[in-house]
Amino acid sequence: MNRRQKLVLRDFVIVIVITAIAVVAMLNFKDLVNRSEARRAMEQLGREVVEYRKTRGSVPRESYIDSIKEDLEGHLRLGKLQYRGRWIDFESPPETILAYTKGNYRSFLLGKGYIVLRLNGEVQWMGRQEFESLLAQQQSPAEIEMQHD
Repeated sequence: MNRRQKLVLRDFVIVIVITAIAVVAMLNFKDLVNRSEARRAMEQLGREVVEYRKTRGSVPRESYIDSIKEDLEGHLRLGKLQYRGRWIDFESPPETILAYTKGNYRSFLLGKGYIVLRLNGEVQWMGRQEFESLLAQQQSPAEIEMQHD
């Protein structure tokens, strides 16, 4: 292999490596944007729920959540929203999980987890194991049975 061929081969390898790095970075960036948009939609939902609770004294019905969900900015990123309003009572503590959505991101930076809306309107990202453990503590046997039907 002559000197010119070695330079062409080196340049080719450099371009391939840079392209691969750019593709991986863009996939991670896309997942980061999707997660932040879903979080923003969940925060808007949280504000709506807190306002509803202030004016009416209880959490909204699932039909109300369904009616306002599409008006939330970034609602398409929420995916399948799980709303637990029917299982919430007046004695439920503010940190009770009210709604959640699963985030399945392919990126190795974000991983799998859930965007969680708590009864007090707080929104947070939780890892899968932490979320599943907390939800299991908060679920009643009737709610668990209904999920499996």
